[in-house]
Amino acid sequence: MSNHSSTELLRFTTAGSVDDGKSTLIGRLLYDSKSIFQDQYEQIEAVSEKRGEEEVNLALLTDGLKAEREQGITIDVAYRYFSTPKRKFIIADTPGHIQYTRNMVTGASTANVALLLIDARNGVIEQTKRHAIIASLLQIPHVVVCINKMDLVDFKQEAFDKIHDEFEAFATKLDVKDVSFIPVSALKGDNIVDRSINMSWYEGPTLMYYLENVHISSDHNFIDCRFPVQHVIRPYNDKFHDYRGYSGRIAGGIFKKGDEVVILPSGFSTRVSKIDSFDGEMQEAFPPQSITLLLEDDFDISRGDMLVRVNNQPTISQDLEVMLCWFDHSKPLQSRGKYMIKHTSQEARCLVKEIRYKLDINSLHRDQENLEIKSNDIARVVIRTTKPLFYDKYRENRITGSVILVDEGSNNTVAAGMII
Repeated sequence: MSNHSSTELLRFTTAGSVDDGKSTLIGRLLYDSKSIFQDQYEQIEAVSEKRGEEEVNLALLTDGLKAEREQGITIDVAYRYFSTPKRKFIIADTPGHIQYTRNMVTGASTANVALLLIDARNGVIEQTKRHAIIASLLQIPHVVVCINKMDLVDFKQEAFDKIHDEFEAFATKLDVKDVSFIPVSALKGDNIVDRSINMSWYEGPTLMYYLENVHISSDHNFIDCRFPVQHVIRPYNDKFHDYRGYSGRIAGGIFKKGDEVVILPSGFSTRVSKIDSFDGEMQEAFPPQSITLLLEDDFDISRGDMLVRVNNQPTISQDLEVMLCWFDHSKPLQSRGKYMIKHTSQEARCLVKEIRYKLDINSLHRDQENLEIKSNDIARVVIRTTKPLFYDKYRENRITGSVILVDEGSNNTVAAGMII
């Protein structure tokens, strides 16, 4: 998969307790990587001075959101974009500690990396564990534990080691594959972009070096071929008189010209005659590319159908078990409730057949007594859909393994789910 462009896109989400320094960390990353304009810097310099702060408060770079919140605009997740010569980045800055779960689920669902901030003075607290559990549930491939405010514990290695061991002991209970630890001071800039002269005992990478070099191209599933059809392209003009292409984003596997594919739900098989993309014709395509496939035979294929391999097919069923994170503030999840379900490019109606248990996010305990599922709760539920869906388990494919539920009355997205 080495033919990615040199500026690969990395998505990461930040998580941590209030005042752990998330905004300062993001501000420092943007400032030290020269991703902000001089006038932006001068503006926050002036505000910091007016407030009587000794240093320039880099948190103000991301805290422009507060003003918007005061105007009553609800922002669940703020996305920040920046780039270096090596990579492009999208940061999902998930604010607020009361609404943590739903915000983090939204921001983390597409993330390659989760940055978990821990205050070096406080160590691993309940909030840290909660965020680590959510990162594990969402199968975020890489977790970086940034032990922040090292300047307030005199940059001592003992403080870092203690938190490192404590978190590692807790992480053994979770399904987290790749965990790294970096001691930082977001305020002073230690180990964010530049190496710290105060922590010569630390020999690992800086945060920026880690983000630029962490290997993410194999985070996608390149084995199971999955192509949900989003749109059928029929130009109806003389130049492309017989053109019939199926466009969408590859959710898994590698598609090559000449490959035999099966169309779901009809079960007919045909071959790929051509792969078109924005940049022209391709010989092969893989996730997360958006392409148009042309097939040798004409079949009735529409949005919501899926192209897969003959000997490697997803589960096809109207019954699914899902870990559901409930978003809706106004009303709890209704047992026997009816909702609209969206899965890849498919839509159907569904019925909640059973609520198995509610997950205690702090202890991982399964509560089978109190089954009222309110906003931010995570529960295991059984759902029946009005038509078969073609799905994989979430741990095998984050795209074909995720669903959202929509309230048919209000049209609000009320839940996001991971198929188990």
